[in-house]
Amino acid sequence: MSNPRIGVVGIPGKWSTEALADALEERTGFRHIVDMGHVDYDLGAGTVTHRGFDLTTLDGLVVKKISETYSPHALDRLELLRVAEAKGVKVFSKPDAILRLMDRLACTVSLALAGAPMPPTRVTEDLDTARAIVEEFGGAVLKPLFSTKARGMELLDADDSDLDDALSGFAAKNPVMYIQKKLDLSGQDLGMVFLGGEYLCTYARVSTSGAWNTTINSGGKYAEFRPDNDLIALAKNAQAPFGLDFTTVDVALTPSGPVVFEVSAFGGFRGVKEGCGLDAASLLADHVLKRVAA
Repeated sequence: MSNPRIGVVGIPGKWSTEALADALEERTGFRHIVDMGHVDYDLGAGTVTHRGFDLTTLDGLVVKKISETYSPHALDRLELLRVAEAKGVKVFSKPDAILRLMDRLACTVSLALAGAPMPPTRVTEDLDTARAIVEEFGGAVLKPLFSTKARGMELLDADDSDLDDALSGFAAKNPVMYIQKKLDLSGQDLGMVFLGGEYLCTYARVSTSGAWNTTINSGGKYAEFRPDNDLIALAKNAQAPFGLDFTTVDVALTPSGPVVFEVSAFGGFRGVKEGCGLDAASLLADHVLKRVAA
């Protein structure tokens, strides 16, 4: 295939989306960014179009971002990509693989079944049970089932005077409460990056603001990190069940050993650039082109 046409599903104007579209255009001469908010599925015609362009005529689609934020609505967008995939378009990563990661609980269940070490975690809809869990943990992080970069997460301590109100307020927006024990992260956690299931590099997210989480949104910064072979093997086993083309495994080093927080549905380009000194967009573009030509 001399000139494959590969589109990028993402957010127009966002750095990582544009970088991937640039890398593919440089290699193929073709560029098309798909904003899923402007996609039309015609059941009768069997077409999925973006602003009049039939996506089912493409050779491939690379999913960099399905939505600006995670939500159950974003899962519906993945269903539309399944239509294109069924029509013969190669999708990277596969919609079914991404589907299992956007819901935090689905990701957690898959990781637990794969034997990945994780923080003590409980899930309940019952407020009395939730209070007892926070008291048992001493300190807990409440996490929405659909969120990225720690958005919507709440840190609670067992001796908080407004614990009941805080739990009720969280449950009002998140009826299924995902409660994870707060761990000592020593001010950093790791993003362990895999391309086509093979280890690429690791970057650290280092807290610089005193915030309890290390996300860049909370003032964290990226730094280089070189893991040992055991840690690489742990992360590789964690991402293996999902079959993603590009992903980041979030790992923390705690006093009792490493734990896996989650596997990213899309992976982070900026962490690879600033923490590892690598061009993730170019590496992913080359990977996709090999797979499309196979």
